[in-house]
Amino acid sequence: MSAQQERHCQFPNGQTSSFSRSQRDEKLVLSGIKNLTLPTSILNFKFLQRGKKIETMSTTKARTKKRGSESSLVKSDPKTRLVDDFDPDLSSDLKGIMSALQQIKEKAQKDGQKKNEETISSVAAEIRSKLDELKSKFEKERQTFAKALSKSSKECENCLKNETAKFQEVYEKFCKEKAAHLQALKDTISRFEEDKERLFVRYEQLRKKEKNLISEQEKFCADKIAQLEESLKKKKQDDRTFSILRKTLGSFLDNGSDEDFPPED
Repeated sequence: MSAQQERHCQFPNGQTSSFSRSQRDEKLVLSGIKNLTLPTSILNFKFLQRGKKIETMSTTKARTKKRGSESSLVKSDPKTRLVDDFDPDLSSDLKGIMSALQQIKEKAQKDGQKKNEETISSVAAEIRSKLDELKSKFEKERQTFAKALSKSSKECENCLKNETAKFQEVYEKFCKEKAAHLQALKDTISRFEEDKERLFVRYEQLRKKEKNLISEQEKFCADKIAQLEESLKKKKQDDRTFSILRKTLGSFLDNGSDEDFPPED
């Protein structure tokens, strides 16, 4: 093989491969690497191999003619003739393609992992924000309830103190005014019993409301987690499809000769 016929192609991993093919074959190889996609890349690669096979046949004919003109040199060296008859370019091309696909897979895995982390972080931030908002709402309502309860207790305490003082002051007149004072005391207690019942009802309503809000928040979190699991499952299926593509291309390395590829239907 002469020095003028050698051509070097650099793959994405930095490796170089010597080609003895035409300009068109080199462009086909590079274009096939750039345009590889998951399901359709296998078909594209088969068409690429068909084109390379045809190009190799034409190149072999040209080499045969050239070796005819240099038959004296070839006949004098049988080992050199055997090396020229064997075309290692196809195996070298496929190794370069597999190396490029390996880098593409690693980059896709890194990008997918980064995307999954961003998705999980976003969902966690959203859930955290909802929980903080719910906690703030609960605290505000509880503080309002505590203030109302404290105010009612103080009023009750003050009224009882006043009534007790009056009761002590008029103790001597108790026998005469017994019925009136007892009735006033009963009215005071009854009024605050009503306040107590009203506050108790309000407490039950508040507790029920908090329970409903917590249930809704749990449902929201469950839906978000289910969506996240579905997204991760889809990503895993995509990785499995990529692995099938890599195994398919790996089978071409085991059968590197152009004659081993069956004709397309």
